[in-house]
Amino acid sequence: MDLVKDFAPHLPLLRRYARALTGSQDSGDAYIRASLAALVEDPDQIDRDGDARTALYRFFHVIWGGTGARLEAGAESRTSPADDRLQALAPIQRQAFLLTALEGFSVKEAAYILGISEDEHADLVAAAHRDIERDLKTKVLIIEDEPIIAADLEHLVQDLGHEVTGNATTRSEAVDMAKANPPGLILCDIQLADGSSGIDAAHDILAVMNVPIIFITAFPERLLTGERPEPTFLIPKPFQENTVKAAIGQALFFNPAKSPNVTA
Repeated sequence: MDLVKDFAPHLPLLRRYARALTGSQDSGDAYIRASLAALVEDPDQIDRDGDARTALYRFFHVIWGGTGARLEAGAESRTSPADDRLQALAPIQRQAFLLTALEGFSVKEAAYILGISEDEHADLVAAAHRDIERDLKTKVLIIEDEPIIAADLEHLVQDLGHEVTGNATTRSEAVDMAKANPPGLILCDIQLADGSSGIDAAHDILAVMNVPIIFITAFPERLLTGERPEPTFLIPKPFQENTVKAAIGQALFFNPAKSPNVTA
């Protein structure tokens, strides 16, 4: 195995991981330099039989653990709510979560990198998700004119621990509800009861507040034209509950604005 040829293509990804893990560009890069120095000094320390990227990440963790490295970072290094939420996780949870959620490793690969069992990794990721979801509880406005679908969405949202502020069936009703009780998330259909558009309602709401919007629609082609800014989160009907739950988690986790908290 040629060290430069096999590992160099993966260094930018490892650098991204180290920065996310520590919450600091300076700290993350320092750990990368320390790992590379150790690797150059003794190349036989790394596993040369398996996948190069997996071996590199495992080596990084072995060296890191051997130095007694700490994961805390200064507040000035965190620039978004997502960064803050990551740093709030227990260090081992953060590692397990990032290896699969950010770096795209399989559970088997992530467990190998951390030197733990797959069951232990699954428990750590589940704990990380619980901590994240607890921090993400918010108010949700549903914009949907079909009563059965609206009821399904309300049950799903409440099952995740969020509070439903109302269900609007028209553009004007949606805007009024959003202004009266600002939500931290909106689930929005695009074809509403009086012939008005959920897209227009979303534009009206976004003009007065910063809130993530997930479109759930039977007409996804209307939002996927490539001719204008398009939504990040778009779910076609009929929808799967797990798909909606995943989209809600991602939308809230990466939303740059602070969502209103649910009242106790």
